[in-house]
Amino acid sequence: MKLRPYFFVVATLAAIGLAVAPQLIVGAPREATMGLVYKIFFYHVPVATTTFIATFVCAWGSVLFLFKRSEKGDQLAVSAAELTVLFGLLTLVTGPLWARKAWGVWWQWDVRLTTTVLLWFIFIAYLFARKYGGPGARRLCAGLALFGAADVPLIYFSVSIWRTIHPKATVVSGIVRSRNGMGMPLLFGFIAMVCLFLALLEMRVALERARVRVDELHLEAEDAGLEN
Repeated sequence: MKLRPYFFVVATLAAIGLAVAPQLIVGAPREATMGLVYKIFFYHVPVATTTFIATFVCAWGSVLFLFKRSEKGDQLAVSAAELTVLFGLLTLVTGPLWARKAWGVWWQWDVRLTTTVLLWFIFIAYLFARKYGGPGARRLCAGLALFGAADVPLIYFSVSIWRTIHPKATVVSGIVRSRNGMGMPLLFGFIAMVCLFLALLEMRVALERARVRVDELHLEAEDAGLEN
């Protein structure tokens, strides 16, 4: 596995961010209506945003594979797909922690929640199809990635299009613009999560490239009669 130098930069920034962000979150003031429970936003919003970024990275790699037959694009796509599942799971865990206090239930079939679950299942299907889909699996998965990317705008704009109990995007923008100490923890959390994603993506792509090379060496060894 060969890691590019920028990996160490983003990994360091992620480590610093994950160490500093909790202290900023603890020191942030309580929100007037939601009280202490609103602080889950400082994790939930960054991991949700990172899920969307991972989805688009996977879609971009899939486009490169579909239209340019780029093996590097395919390696990027499968690596980002796994991270979409990981950060998507974190989104689906942190959201209900807030909902239980705010709504009195762990889950509601709200449009934004439902479309987010749909996104997560699309990428679960991506990973299963990738492993068990046979010779055409990579093209099938590329199509799934594009379908998942099309779901992201629906998730984002759902709170504006339909009547929904999920907080609107203006809640987050209000926190970012606030001058009472709420904006900095959210910004730090976002930077930390994005840097963590970039570091994990670099590691996963390097691992995928090493796996492909090992498979190629096995085939070469078989052709040369070195394997039984």
